[in-house]
Amino acid sequence: MQAEIKKRLANLHPTQLEITDDSHLHQGHSGNNGGGHYTIIINSSVLHDKSRIESHRLIYELLGDLIPAKIHALQIKILK
Repeated sequence: MQAEIKKRLANLHPTQLEITDDSHLHQGHSGNNGGGHYTIIINSSVLHDKSRIESHRLIYELLGDLIPAKIHALQIKILK
């Protein structure tokens, strides 16, 4: 899944991208139907002029069809 996330976020031309699978920290989490928990740390000039909400919306747009089946939760940290 991390490779798929990285491939999709490549559209943002990141200068830094870290993807961590935190699923093991959320075992037994209610409401989770099997999707993983991920933390994304990204630095991209595409996001520099956007608000935090706009940046998150753009990332969710790129990953939206993976939620909730493959991605249950995302933590997004945008570096500027």
